[in-house]
Amino acid sequence: MMTRLQFSLPLFAALFAGVALATGALAQNYPNRPITVVVPFPAGGLTDVPARVAATMMSEKIGQNMVVENKTGATGTIGAAFAARATPDGYTLFANSLADAQNVHFQTLTYSPVDDFAQIGWIVDGPPLVIIINAKLPYKSLPEMIAASKADPKSVSFGSSGPASSPGMAAVMLNAAAKANIVVVPYRGSGDAAREVAGGAIQGTFAFFSQAKPLTDDGKVRPLAVAAPARIAAWPDVPTLQELGYKIDFRGFVGLSAPVKTPKPVVEFLNKQLNQVVQSDAFKVRMAALGMAVPPASENTPAKYDAFMRREIERQREIAKLPGQQPPAPQR
Repeated sequence: MMTRLQFSLPLFAALFAGVALATGALAQNYPNRPITVVVPFPAGGLTDVPARVAATMMSEKIGQNMVVENKTGATGTIGAAFAARATPDGYTLFANSLADAQNVHFQTLTYSPVDDFAQIGWIVDGPPLVIIINAKLPYKSLPEMIAASKADPKSVSFGSSGPASSPGMAAVMLNAAAKANIVVVPYRGSGDAAREVAGGAIQGTFAFFSQAKPLTDDGKVRPLAVAAPARIAAWPDVPTLQELGYKIDFRGFVGLSAPVKTPKPVVEFLNKQLNQVVQSDAFKVRMAALGMAVPPASENTPAKYDAFMRREIERQREIAKLPGQQPPAPQR
């Protein structure tokens, strides 16, 4: 007489075989319709531009449109939550970034930026944050500006894109490392803060290189330091914060991911297509103008990008613990 277990084993085997066949068929036919890339920030921003360029170039490679959809709000968490809940079939992808490594420490999320996503790979690394001040100020170096902030705590104010943002967190790090008294004033965005520096409404700010360079080229602001391990080729005379004795490395990044249960063959296919695009000279030249670089293909794998995301989340956890860090204000 057949036991219940003996009866169940063939059934389970058939079910698993069916799942395997369905997954294999999905991967073999993929993609056969347009793919949506969710970008959780507005069009034209530091996450949107590289993601949009990569999506356009990948569309040509795979023969299907990759359509960017900007789902904005709540410092990127609305778009991330939407993508995490999407059907894991490879037709909804997500452009993640430094914000995903930061948000987890300041908000109660309905998803995990790592456990609920299958990481595909980097789109770009960078740009770095840079310190800029109004060009009419007398400070010719960062040590001069820090000395002024110590002598008069109200003499130097930095704009930021709000608490828990990269510029705001970097300013808190600088205050802690230099024992400075820079006043941090929130603005709606880092671009707004940079323009206010150029107009003289505020003394300085941490801004991303791509935001700061046009204002520097116009002579409206002066760069004092770069928050990256190496100097920027366009600014060979501007020192890094590490050269000045401050262990501050604050660079953005943009990557591509999918809902966590997306079949592995689909993830591997997308990684291959992504690397073919981002390793091209055409892509690298466009991104270099924004202060962004591309990791070598040997490093740009799903496993290595996943490991990087997990390390960056832990690094941002330590930064979030610094005195003066605050959660972002509730958005209405």
